[in-house]
Amino acid sequence: MWELLPMMFERLGIIVTVAFVMTRFSYFRRLIDQKEITTRQQINIILMFGCFGIIGTYTGLTVNANQLDISRWTLGVSEEEAIANSRVIGIVVAGLLGGIKVGVGAGLIAGAHRLLLGGFTGFACGLSTVVAGILTGWIRNRLRRDSHSSALTAWWVGMLAESVQMLIILLVARPFDQAWSLVQNIAVPMILANGVGSALFIVIIRSVIREEEKNGAVQAQKALRLADRTLKYMQRGMSASSADKACRIILSEVESAAVAISDGRSILAHVGLGEDHHHPGDADAHGLPPAFRTVLHTGTWMKESGGDICCARPDCTLQAAIVAPLLENDKVVGTLTFYYISEKAITPTVIELITGLSRLLSRQLVLGQVQRYQRLAAEAEIKALQAQISPHFMFNTLNTVVSLTRTDPSKARKLLIALSRFLRQNVSGSQNDRVPLSVELDHVKAYLQIQETRFIDKLNVTYDIDERALTREVPSMLLQPLVENALKHGLKPMKPGSEIRIRIREELQGVLVSVEDNGRGIEPERMRQLAEKPLPSNENTGIGLYNVNKRLLHTFGESAGLQMDSEPGRGSRFRFLIPTEVEEALHYERTRESFSG
Repeated sequence: MWELLPMMFERLGIIVTVAFVMTRFSYFRRLIDQKEITTRQQINIILMFGCFGIIGTYTGLTVNANQLDISRWTLGVSEEEAIANSRVIGIVVAGLLGGIKVGVGAGLIAGAHRLLLGGFTGFACGLSTVVAGILTGWIRNRLRRDSHSSALTAWWVGMLAESVQMLIILLVARPFDQAWSLVQNIAVPMILANGVGSALFIVIIRSVIREEEKNGAVQAQKALRLADRTLKYMQRGMSASSADKACRIILSEVESAAVAISDGRSILAHVGLGEDHHHPGDADAHGLPPAFRTVLHTGTWMKESGGDICCARPDCTLQAAIVAPLLENDKVVGTLTFYYISEKAITPTVIELITGLSRLLSRQLVLGQVQRYQRLAAEAEIKALQAQISPHFMFNTLNTVVSLTRTDPSKARKLLIALSRFLRQNVSGSQNDRVPLSVELDHVKAYLQIQETRFIDKLNVTYDIDERALTREVPSMLLQPLVENALKHGLKPMKPGSEIRIRIREELQGVLVSVEDNGRGIEPERMRQLAEKPLPSNENTGIGLYNVNKRLLHTFGESAGLQMDSEPGRGSRFRFLIPTEVEEALHYERTRESFSG
């Protein structure tokens, strides 16, 4: 008995080979992951495990029940002989992974083969093989999903199935004396070896699958790293400059011969091998190469080789390519192409990386489009604000100039210069997203100089300015609406002693900007609503304050929101905090991550 045990374990090396070969089939991996498989794939798996059972029979050891002689290879079975084998391993694994259908199917194939080989245990062994498929399939349905394919389960189920086979041999095989003698000698080695073999089979499969999952995770990390590095370029849209920079970054991380990006009309950039003759702007007489046109039309990736990938030169080293679509709002706007010297270099892992990367770059294009729309909307709001303040302000200012040309020409000249400065900044404000605080302050000073001239001896303006803070940048047209609100709402009607105080101070948390007046104040309920939604009024100031608050929140985050303090009859104060450059950078990263997600 004990001399049979090392021989049985010796045969387990075959299991390693077969298990590894099985993992090469995609539908077998789908079975391991408990994913849906087609009927045809199920039949293929039954055939695979049935064949594995047959191999287990042929690699068994022939045992003479009378003389207890052992032959190392099974070439034929006489009436007095039986086979100590590992056939049950394939059936156990088939039942545990695929259920009763797969287990019984594989058992019928391997069992029928064993029956045809003959021997006094032929029928008993054939029957027990089918029973093993039923038993393991039934056990699988009773176990939790995460435990029926574990090595421990395979170990004890394998030993149980082999024990059942020994019992069936005793019950069915005749003569009984030969059956009893055989079981006494082969039961323990076969039960132990097939239990270990079943567990080993599962361990090998799981280790291969885990290794592939690990490689997949590495590829996913690489794709995310590439997406992060190319983000600032792809956000700019499909241009030759952004495509060239993105291609160079991608080529530095991905093992391919060359990388190219097209915009649906021509090649925007080609980096790597073939740069000497694959030039940006290239296209054949019909436009882009056939493979590119197919991807643009279908919106799905494709693997190509030969002339369809683009090159008319017979000596070109680029012989294969993967072309993936770039989408913007579900519309194909271009292609991302990876070139290879040989089609053999295009593995499933490479395909997974490239298709994943194309999806990430597509999202970057969408993100860039959203940000462009936001910028246009912000510019439209600024222009609306400019249009809102211009008519009445221009009318009143020009009337003042007309009056001063008769009484004080010098003052009229200064007023016209201030008006020129104010209007110049109004025009440039719509062209610049952000400007230094010094520019905003000059704009407000020009505006207030005009108002001081109009309300002579009534309006007094004071400035408390920290010059170090004036280099910080803010959205354009940010201060003027606050000052205008103080004049049109807080100080109306203008009385002698009316005052506006503008403070810009650098503090630990950032730069604090405030505009205060000593006017009539604002009721608490209206004060709360002013920053939450546009509130049209006779003075047309509600839209301006809402606009200021929204742009502060968008640019700097929640900590920069407009704060308003006011009491009826005691004046108002509007202030906001421009966070430190570190906090501003963190806000930008959080905003970008939210868009990417």
